[in-house]
Amino acid sequence: MALKDIKAKIQATQRMNTVTRAMEAVSAVKMRKTQAAALEGRSYARAALSILARLSGSSELSNHPLAHARTGTKLALVVMTSDRGLAGALNSGVLRKAFEIVSGEYESVTVYAIGRKADEFFRRRNFTIAKAYENKQDQIELSVMEDLSREISNGFLAGEYDEVKAVYTNFKSTFEQVPSVRGLLPLTLESVSELVREIQPVRGKFSESAASSLEAPVRYTIEPEAGPVLDVLLPRLVAISLYHMLLESKASEHSARMVAMKNASDKSKEVARDLTRVYNKVRQAAITREVSEIVSGREALSV
Repeated sequence: MALKDIKAKIQATQRMNTVTRAMEAVSAVKMRKTQAAALEGRSYARAALSILARLSGSSELSNHPLAHARTGTKLALVVMTSDRGLAGALNSGVLRKAFEIVSGEYESVTVYAIGRKADEFFRRRNFTIAKAYENKQDQIELSVMEDLSREISNGFLAGEYDEVKAVYTNFKSTFEQVPSVRGLLPLTLESVSELVREIQPVRGKFSESAASSLEAPVRYTIEPEAGPVLDVLLPRLVAISLYHMLLESKASEHSARMVAMKNASDKSKEVARDLTRVYNKVRQAAITREVSEIVSGREALSV
């Protein structure tokens, strides 16, 4: 390989290192913000569980259409991915988990895609996309999740769906993000309890030890009427669950991207170092060859 080609590769690798370091720094800042939002949002998810636990003792909740289990094969699937790549295996893990679900015994599958990666994945496989949302901004509006919750709740009540599930990335730590599946409808105490149990860290103020236990009351009276209250409350609880899942996905996305860019920066440094070593060897060999040619020429002239 010529010296000029090796030097061009070194310069290209160094430019790539500059880009990846910049992206790593940006992702680190965004990661801290989204992690804080996700951790602080966990108390709201637990508050939603507390509300549902208090209502679980009432017969009105068990008889409500949004909490009534069905036997059917019509599924609505909410899939949360990012719009951008360069985040390691983050999106592929979610999409793999989602595809395992839709490959099951469902006659009808309707997808709500949050993020361009999910939209493109399911469109290429000719699934029905009810609605697709961009997932570029870090500032997440609860109103968007409320609209989505209202739409899937109305579809569930109308019999268009027998079950509603969500697939997202659960944030465990900076270096660990786990693809997770959660049931949204029918809304049960067990499904929300599972969500809250999975999002509680082992240590810290958000840990399980810091949370009080929840027990359903033996009897709970809703005034003035249970029906109108539950009609508003249950879709709201679904929206809170979706909102928190999106917060967890955002924290996971920036954490995974920061780690991926750090690995890319470290690898580019290693490649540049190896190329520099090769460059020096080739250059030294060229200098040695030139010196040998000069010495040989001089000896030939002196004969």
